[in-house]
Amino acid sequence: MKQPKKIVATSLKDLSEFLKSTDFSKAILLGFALTIPIIVGVKLDALQIGITITVGALLASPSDVSGSIRYKITGILFATLLAMIVSLIGGYLHLSLWLLFPIMGVLMFAISYISIYGFRASLISFSGLLALVLSFSNVSDAMEPYERMLLIGIGGLWYTALSLLRHYIFPKAPTEYYLSKTLRLTADYLRNRGELVAEIADRTELLKKLLQTQTELTATHETLRDILISSRTGSGKSDYEGKHMLIFVQLVDMLELAMANPVNYSKTDRFFKKKSKKLANFQGLLFAMSNRLNVIADNISTPKRIRTNTKIEAFQEKIKNDVSEYALASNETFDENILMLRNLFKYQQEQIAKIEKIEWLLKNPAQREISLLKKEDSRKFLTKQNYDFEVLAENFNMRSPIFKHSLRLAVMTMIGYGVGMVFSVQNPYWILLTIIVIMRPTFGLTKTRSKERTIGTLIGGALAVGIVLITQNTTIYGILAIVSLVIAFSMVQRNYKAAATFITLSVVFIYALLQPDIFNVIQYRVTDTLIGAGLATLGNLFLWPAWEIQSMQNTLLETVKANRIYLEEIIGYYNKKGTVSSEYKVARKKTFLEMSDLNTAFQRMTQEPKSQQKSLDKVYEIVVLNHNFLSSLASLSTYILNNPTTPASENFNKVSSKIVQNLLDAERILKQNISSEIDKNPTDEEDIFEATFGRKKLFSENKKSEDDDFHSKIEEAHLVREQLKWLLAMSEKMPKLLRETQF
Repeated sequence: MKQPKKIVATSLKDLSEFLKSTDFSKAILLGFALTIPIIVGVKLDALQIGITITVGALLASPSDVSGSIRYKITGILFATLLAMIVSLIGGYLHLSLWLLFPIMGVLMFAISYISIYGFRASLISFSGLLALVLSFSNVSDAMEPYERMLLIGIGGLWYTALSLLRHYIFPKAPTEYYLSKTLRLTADYLRNRGELVAEIADRTELLKKLLQTQTELTATHETLRDILISSRTGSGKSDYEGKHMLIFVQLVDMLELAMANPVNYSKTDRFFKKKSKKLANFQGLLFAMSNRLNVIADNISTPKRIRTNTKIEAFQEKIKNDVSEYALASNETFDENILMLRNLFKYQQEQIAKIEKIEWLLKNPAQREISLLKKEDSRKFLTKQNYDFEVLAENFNMRSPIFKHSLRLAVMTMIGYGVGMVFSVQNPYWILLTIIVIMRPTFGLTKTRSKERTIGTLIGGALAVGIVLITQNTTIYGILAIVSLVIAFSMVQRNYKAAATFITLSVVFIYALLQPDIFNVIQYRVTDTLIGAGLATLGNLFLWPAWEIQSMQNTLLETVKANRIYLEEIIGYYNKKGTVSSEYKVARKKTFLEMSDLNTAFQRMTQEPKSQQKSLDKVYEIVVLNHNFLSSLASLSTYILNNPTTPASENFNKVSSKIVQNLLDAERILKQNISSEIDKNPTDEEDIFEATFGRKKLFSENKKSEDDDFHSKIEEAHLVREQLKWLLAMSEKMPKLLRETQF
């Protein structure tokens, strides 16, 4: 009985989160933007004008994504301008069949190639592609192309005005939504960590789940960082933005803390196998923190509703007692298990302190109590896109995935339109529409979209048939068209299959208002979707395919390089001490982003045909190795940042410089695609480590000064030693794995 209740509760929670999301609010805005011009057009007996303005609003909307309001509005205006130009050109293409195909191909390539400038540029590019496809429709044949262009521009400006209005009416909505989402994802990450600690049989699936959560969390960090920093640089100091910026900083630190593994799993498994009660307490504390973050996320805009919770304190006491009991029972002078337990507990306490700081910040402290980041420092954390012309020139070759995608898209749209004309398809532009929506630079994404689009269209078609058989009321069709459109746009990023279902319903009911034979509309809609999906998939399979293994080498290079730079910043801080530089934090951010890109690239690789999944096991091993390396860096980083440490020893610098050298070797292999062995002697390196940082030497040196700081020094030495040894082992393994991998 509890299970159905849990399912209902989860479903209601998901629905509530969906209704609060920016996707839903944007869909409502778009529904309003598309509906009003048509209603006004009907009232003024100018339906064609109303429909064309609606098309303009639709073409402007893809660039309305979360982030800086300045970049958002700029993106919408550029999308509108591109749509106007393309619509004007497209309006004259039907005059000559001989000109239609080559010009369409060139335009498709050129517009798609714009996406080389990044995510926002890809959305502007999509608006241009959509404008070109819609210029083949017969929605506004009665108009001159220049009239249609001007009305599309008006529609774009109409949508821009509504987007600005929404921003000024609900200025806090994006910040609170993404902050709440970050809290939930951080809670999921902690819960995954708790599940990993207890799992001893096979951690593969849990590790994959952890990597997916980390990827989504890193992407959300980037969006929230853009919103917060851009808001501050644009409007000056603000208590609200400053407070939420500091909450965000705590959440970024929490991710680093959560990634930190004081020791590897093999040691914790051996210890906790005999001490299952202690394991349950550590796991319980992680789950309690996860639950607390979810509570904060639920009440991000109403912090007064957050009630005091004693579960975290209870688990803290239990773990404190566990550590004390074990220490009293141990007869060893130097017991590594005690140090491991203390370090684990210390990390948990630091996480708790972060959660408490978040709660304190939400209770509206006075401005003087908040230390705001300097604007010049905060700008360093924004990921800047290079818009130079050289980017276009550098990627104008067959090595560029975007170049190949643009070429592929141009060819397949020409073939798709030709197929539509040869077989006298009712609306051949629907085939083009399916191709531009489905086709992606990589085969895996295209295949997934093709499958989801096809299934969604079939479900939508079946539902439309059922509704048509029940009623022929045009008012109901109109209402369902608008509702379906709103739901469809709100689901595009969350569930593309569901979005395709509601898009089909919306299109069918819109055409039902214009044409009497609705069953023909459904039939052609399904047929055109199947043709478009098939062509998109075949195009990615046979026309200059961009398999993930081809770009994996560069993705790995960026990840290894980011890990090395982050390690060098940690080494520099450990030697110099003092305040944490912005360069240190930027290096950390860069490492997380590159790791996220690597995880995503590997997921795409698993979706490709088996014949193209070359060295999949090796690549997976390298991905996990890089993740573990970053976890170890995070562990070392959080310890030296949050604890008073002794001066860095010569031994530390000697071993850490060897790790850096190993990473440089790995980078060299990836740059030059070296498969031959690099002259090295692993045995000697292990001897060097033991000679400089061996356990006996380490303990004997620290024992010489048995004072009040003896235990803290041993704790520091133990953790640093363990992390260096693990980092060295992984850095030695990395070049070896890379040499064995066929890229």
